[in-house]
Amino acid sequence: MKPKSPLIPAEKDESIRQKIRIMLAEGKVSAKEISMAVGIREKDVFGHLEHIQQSCRRGKEQLAIIPPVCKGCGFVFKKRTRLTKPGKCPICRGSTIEEPLYYLA
Repeated sequence: MKPKSPLIPAEKDESIRQKIRIMLAEGKVSAKEISMAVGIREKDVFGHLEHIQQSCRRGKEQLAIIPPVCKGCGFVFKKRTRLTKPGKCPICRGSTIEEPLYYLA
């Protein structure tokens, strides 16, 4: 019998987090834009953003967030620590809320 050759994984140019990090360094982007560009679900983007946020704490960079704004009454979610978009406005109870934008500062 012929010995099996070792399985060599396919080469990747960049990991998903590296692609996201490059997008964040280039400018302000939403989770939807990241998911479309990288090719992952929008829900999965938030896990990657949390990891990038933690790794930025050790370095010079920082993940900055432009908070979401209610389109109905103009309420700004300044104190929100979660990276996801809120479901409803606490003031007018409207659900038309702009997505938060993320970038590296």
